[in-house]
Amino acid sequence: MASAAEQLASNMNFGVFAKATELKKRIWFTLAALVVYRVGTYIPLPGIDPQAMADVFSRNGGGILGMFDMFAGGALSRMTIFALNIMPYISASIIMQLMTSISPQLEALKKEGESGRKRINQYTRYLTVLITALQAYGIAVGLESMTSSSGAAVHDAGMFFRFTTVVTLMGGTLFLMWLGEQITARGVGNGISLIIFTGIVAQLPHALVGMLELGRTGALSPAVILGILVLAVGVIAFIVFMERAQRRILIQYPKRQQGNKMYGGESSHMPLKINTPGVIPPIFASSILLLPMTAAQFSAGQGPEWLTTITTLLGHGQPLYMALYAALIAFFAFFYTAVVFNPEDTAENLKKYGGFIPGIRPGRNTSEYLDYVLTRLTAVGAIYLIFISILPEFLISKVGVPFYFGGTSLLIVVTVTMDTVAQIQSHLLAHQYEGLIKKSKLRGKRG
Repeated sequence: MASAAEQLASNMNFGVFAKATELKKRIWFTLAALVVYRVGTYIPLPGIDPQAMADVFSRNGGGILGMFDMFAGGALSRMTIFALNIMPYISASIIMQLMTSISPQLEALKKEGESGRKRINQYTRYLTVLITALQAYGIAVGLESMTSSSGAAVHDAGMFFRFTTVVTLMGGTLFLMWLGEQITARGVGNGISLIIFTGIVAQLPHALVGMLELGRTGALSPAVILGILVLAVGVIAFIVFMERAQRRILIQYPKRQQGNKMYGGESSHMPLKINTPGVIPPIFASSILLLPMTAAQFSAGQGPEWLTTITTLLGHGQPLYMALYAALIAFFAFFYTAVVFNPEDTAENLKKYGGFIPGIRPGRNTSEYLDYVLTRLTAVGAIYLIFISILPEFLISKVGVPFYFGGTSLLIVVTVTMDTVAQIQSHLLAHQYEGLIKKSKLRGKRG
């Protein structure tokens, strides 16, 4: 028999959506906030020559800058006030998660509940300011050394330019951090993820036009273009299947008697996702492998010979690049899973509340069983991430696809879409429950 939530979900339609005024306000607020973000990606930094900057980025856009520009929706290549996007905040959040598992003080703070979570969020904001300041100063120094055929990228280099660049980029990142929090609180949720999602999706029309233009000029055959589109649909379906897949471990709670009544005895399940770390392993692996290429590009071929050799071996589609990329993804998948899920703590919490896994003794045996299951799930998840991430590299090197198909970008787009749809559905369910409660109260008064 279907549950009450499933029955409500099956009765949802556009009529129910039209009556959910609170949800419509949240959606309009989210859309307005994302429009503000997109407008900011076209406001340039003061003192920048846009034409020279475009020429420089066309030569140096194949390294880590290209990946960050994809997340920033083109703001980095245009060098706008949102050039750093929300990436410093994400880096600070990841660092704080890692530090929470290492530092006993932060781990104890995390267990304090809501007050501890607020203090950790405050520390994350402080760390975001520090990371943004360092990255902004590095960008300012790098811009002063950039030149192209049309001239220098900076009109008046000096300390004043560095100061204004640091202040502007820091203000842009902190504004996006605040905007993401507003979308989470007053919009449909997942504010930070939606900002990254919008930046990636905004680049999609340009990528499709570029691919169709190559088809018109004969660089890509119509059969290859059609195959790429069909493959994209298949990859999206595969990502949806894998992101929704989970292993459900049965948890049983014992019966207990209080007076003449028997309580407890119910069972539930513990869902373990196949892809626990999400998109973090591909992002970290890409960043590490693209650093030598970016350094070589900025040195304009004048660096040491060993750097040029490493850059050649780590080029897109090279066997060494593929092998290291897969190895790093697998490493970060296991590492981050170990950080966010502790089998010993989970087993201890189950034992504390009387829960147990049928056939497994509570305590150490439960911890070992959870570790056994999680290790194998993480292995499957790592293989899935490696396939999704290696596929675009193969298409770029062998087929000549002109944009970053699949991989991290497609994974982010699909997962954020699924999360947003789930958030909207939860708001609709809440609206349905409110309607049922109001009707029951009215009937009670009439009775």
